[in-house]
Amino acid sequence: MVELRCRSCSSIHRSPQIIVMARDRGLEAIIYDDLRDVAGVSDKAMFGGWAWLLNGKLLCGARDDGLLVRLGKGNDAWALALPGVDQMISRGKRLAGWIRADERVFGDDRIRHLLLSAAVQYVRCLPVKSEKVSR
Repeated sequence: MVELRCRSCSSIHRSPQIIVMARDRGLEAIIYDDLRDVAGVSDKAMFGGWAWLLNGKLLCGARDDGLLVRLGKGNDAWALALPGVDQMISRGKRLAGWIRADERVFGDDRIRHLLLSAAVQYVRCLPVKSEKVSR
């Protein structure tokens, strides 16, 4: 039995299985630092790593195999032209508008800031989801 502290409610939950996530804590620390002054940012486990959301919408993620960044369909060509950047693939499917950047890219402060700034700009422009009305 594994005990985990819930980030949202701070209570301890017990799980019969061990959860293994492909995390890069160093990259996570860098992203936390880069996004610390952006209003509306939250984070949670996702993509087998850690993800950041802006006003509840996916913004970026960190895994042991790179930085995931949401630039939006048609907005990613400039990033894909950079060495060390590829289109994100999830479950064998290419995700248009999402890129994966390796350590050459996320280790370069200037390029990482450009990517994250572009992601924030794109996600801020997404329409607000309508709330579901319970019956």
